[in-house]
Amino acid sequence: MLRFPNAKINLGLNIVSRRADGYHDIETVFYPIGLRDVLEIVKGKHNDATLTTYGRAIDCPTEKNLVMKAYRAMQKEYGLPPVDIFLQKNIPDGAGLGGGSADASTALLILNDLFNIGASNEHLATIAAKLGADCPFFIYNRPMLATGIGDILSDTEVSLKGKSLLLVKPSVSVPTAVAYSHVTPHKSDTDLQETLKLDVTEWEGLLKNDFEPSVFAEYPKLGQLKEKIKNCGTVYASMSGSGSSIFGIFESANMSAEAKEKIGIADSYVINL
Repeated sequence: MLRFPNAKINLGLNIVSRRADGYHDIETVFYPIGLRDVLEIVKGKHNDATLTTYGRAIDCPTEKNLVMKAYRAMQKEYGLPPVDIFLQKNIPDGAGLGGGSADASTALLILNDLFNIGASNEHLATIAAKLGADCPFFIYNRPMLATGIGDILSDTEVSLKGKSLLLVKPSVSVPTAVAYSHVTPHKSDTDLQETLKLDVTEWEGLLKNDFEPSVFAEYPKLGQLKEKIKNCGTVYASMSGSGSSIFGIFESANMSAEAKEKIGIADSYVINL
């Protein structure tokens, strides 16, 4: 069974407070985009599950890969037989795009269908939450407001339909733990949901990613990249998640394509929203 796990970007990211368990409460909107991995799961030909990967290198032992963890979680709960998993990685890692989480949640959905389990999305989201904070989002895979550690989801009506996205992944990667270690949690002085009701041309200065000041101080090239993208005529630009990808929203695909050529970074994508 073949599926195409897609990436996400963050529209705004407020780091509200540090929790007693060491995690942070956040507020953000996850927005799905059309940059996709390829995931196939078939009934196994071996005594145990196998995972074969292609494309981008994955520096991770098989049993620690989120896709294999997703299989093990379903195997434990439903007694699944072995499977063979084939994963083509296209989504950059260390980029704030949720690629690994998307793969894991898509694996849950595939296994649910492949073995006719009949689990609800709500139950699959509960399993996904044990794999990673943003995994439940990819079970639903539509624009959603995320609070808590990113696992409490509610629908939002924000739409970027008709716009074009330029997504750029520079060579630098930002470890999530490092990004969080430099931020100071605080309540935002603007309401995220109300800001997103405004036209995208009004987001600048109101819709913020709280990681940017500290991450840009640590990795100046990321801040410079954001400014270059803004100077190409974007209506809004931001870092996604804790980085390191930077995106710009443009009025047309032609404008995104022209900006991509000006920026000149190979690992970049024009995506129609």
